[in-house]
Amino acid sequence: MDGDLSEGGMQTVALGDGATSGEGHQSAPSDPALPWPGPNSAMPAQSAAPPSQPIPAPQARPTSLPQYPHNPGSAYTSPNSANSPAMSPIPLATPTTPGTENGAAIVRSGSSKMESIKTWSISTYKCTKQLLSEKLGKSSRTVDAELEAQIEALRDTQRKYSQILRLARALSSHFYHVVQTQQQLGDAFADLAQKSPELQEEFIYNAETQRTLTKNGETLLGALNFFVSSVNTLCNKTMEDTLLTVKLYESSRIEYDAYRSDLEMLSQQPRSEISSIKLEEAQRNFNGHKAHYDRLRADVAIKLKFLEENKVKVMHKQLLLFHNAVSAYFSGNQTALEATLKQFNIKLRSPNTAPPSWLEQ
Repeated sequence: MDGDLSEGGMQTVALGDGATSGEGHQSAPSDPALPWPGPNSAMPAQSAAPPSQPIPAPQARPTSLPQYPHNPGSAYTSPNSANSPAMSPIPLATPTTPGTENGAAIVRSGSSKMESIKTWSISTYKCTKQLLSEKLGKSSRTVDAELEAQIEALRDTQRKYSQILRLARALSSHFYHVVQTQQQLGDAFADLAQKSPELQEEFIYNAETQRTLTKNGETLLGALNFFVSSVNTLCNKTMEDTLLTVKLYESSRIEYDAYRSDLEMLSQQPRSEISSIKLEEAQRNFNGHKAHYDRLRADVAIKLKFLEENKVKVMHKQLLLFHNAVSAYFSGNQTALEATLKQFNIKLRSPNTAPPSWLEQ
């Protein structure tokens, strides 16, 4: 071995898995500083090294993504999950847009709302301007003297009938408490007749009288309630409906005067192409509002006529009922009082009768 080293040769020592070289001799460590155990020394226990794995050779990185065949408009399927039932294909086609008819309807609805707001704004401005001009005396107003007088008479009539209605309700309420008091007084007399033998006859007479007055009072109370109900319908429904039409008529009159003033102002301006277009538009608006004003004026005249006829018919019946019922009650004529209620088809409700259900009504 010395000869081999002297000649410049080198012996290669193969390293095994913790292993020996040659015929059972251990190979020397490569580091000379480490102690080398003798032949009789004990070797330290070492864990078995894992078997060496071959290192794979490095592969070149792909410079582009793999291309898969794909048809436009078809569903894309991943190559790794082509046969997987849990994955659902995602369509890559262009989403469908809403129908042209729905889109056009939305556009028309929006434009119609904008037109309505624009028309309302212009009309409100013109009407406000007309009202201020009338109050300041700078503009004239259309007046129908005969119709205005009838409308004023109707308002005055409604105020007076409202006063009658208020008083009739007060009378009915007070008389109801009178009837309740008479009924309780009759019950008290009847009770004392049982406990006072020496005054039994007198208490019985007074008890019978109060019971008769209670019965007649309930009959008169039914007539009063019928009178109140009829006057309330005439005053707060029939007249109010006519006055609602009158308010519409007055609003149309203001619009008519506003567009009339606008037309008169444009007709006085110098003629040009733009002014001619504005004048034609103002003439159309004026004609439309004039027709609306004339129609409402005719409606008011018809309703006032029918209201007057209905008022005379209703109040003739109700005043006759009121007179006959009150006269018969205070004269003590029970037969005439009951005949008055039969004449006007008034049905009394007994005190113990339950109100009718909504099915019966």
